[in-house]
Amino acid sequence: MKNVFRNIASILAGVIIGMVVNMGLIIAGTRLIPLAAGIDPMNAEMWDLKYFLFPFLAHAIGTLAGAYIAARISFNRHRIYALSIGAFFLLGGTYMVFVLPAPLWFISADLILAYIPMGWLGWKLTAKKA
Repeated sequence: MKNVFRNIASILAGVIIGMVVNMGLIIAGTRLIPLAAGIDPMNAEMWDLKYFLFPFLAHAIGTLAGAYIAARISFNRHRIYALSIGAFFLLGGTYMVFVLPAPLWFISADLILAYIPMGWLGWKLTAKKA
């Protein structure tokens, strides 16, 4: 029973840490590269290329951090828990595709590179070296 609670806690911690890292990078990005006057932040089709850096990093590094934490804390099936975090954030990314208009190249890169691969990498970073 203790192991079940540990696995549940690993998912919760992974989601929370991933969200905190994601939001922290989004906030940092808006401070380091503020949107020019007149640009709608809710319409990424109007953005210059430089404005896509921090959203992509936030999605990728947030997922990586959450997956790493979930794999590190979980009692067993570390890969499954790390990839579950990747899948959770992939659902969020898919939702954002419908909420925030963006160029197809960014949507594709974000959905393909930022979630499941980062979940896998988060698990790989916790794997024991033989």
